[in-house]
Amino acid sequence: MKDGIFDPYADRAYRALHRAGDLVYFRVSAGETDLHIGARRFLQKEALAAVLKARAEIKAAIAARPRFAVSFEPIKPHGTETELVSAMLRAGEAASVGPMAAVAGAIAEYVGRALLPQSDEVIVENGGDVFLRSSRERLVAVHAGSSPLGGRLAVAVLPKDGLGICTSSGTVGHSVSFGKADAALIVAADCALADAAATFLGNLVRTAEDIEPALDAALGIRGVSGALVIIGDRLGVKGGIELRLVEP
Repeated sequence: MKDGIFDPYADRAYRALHRAGDLVYFRVSAGETDLHIGARRFLQKEALAAVLKARAEIKAAIAARPRFAVSFEPIKPHGTETELVSAMLRAGEAASVGPMAAVAGAIAEYVGRALLPQSDEVIVENGGDVFLRSSRERLVAVHAGSSPLGGRLAVAVLPKDGLGICTSSGTVGHSVSFGKADAALIVAADCALADAAATFLGNLVRTAEDIEPALDAALGIRGVSGALVIIGDRLGVKGGIELRLVEP
């Protein structure tokens, strides 16, 4: 943001913008949630309403069970949770992490699907976690901090039914990771699951020798379709991921 003007290529949202000039872009922020959204038309008011509703549901879940906010381990559902909170609990259980490891991806998909009745093409980026629905190919650049591969690669997707592409890092950003990967990226149909699985994957990678077993472990999570790891100048990719070179 400069002088009140949002420049997407000066912000983290550039990751979702390759070959996406056919959409209208806007930003929505509330508390810790900061979304950059692409849609067929300007839907900022509708997106903010969805963000506030999602945040209220998560805050209620934390108030009812404070461990929800801090646990690094899965939490069993009570059976009375909203669908958003249930998605986070399911994702955490599937990836063997706490439910808040799925929060950014869960909110991205919640907001994206809330906008679909008014826009058949939607991109929602939430701190490096991206929900997309589109009838055309989209490129999501892979951000990997100081790695020489950072910003040089993009994941090509055709997310007709909706897709999550989420990235965790042990060297970039504020997300908690117990690993050292510059980027641990997951592709899954469920964005909450992609977020939780990216955390799981990143936790496993401390050296380049960890790349292959970590990728195998991530692909063992039901619902994960592709996984990518960057650590330094080393890259590992497995599953249904198609990579493209992009200009830095």
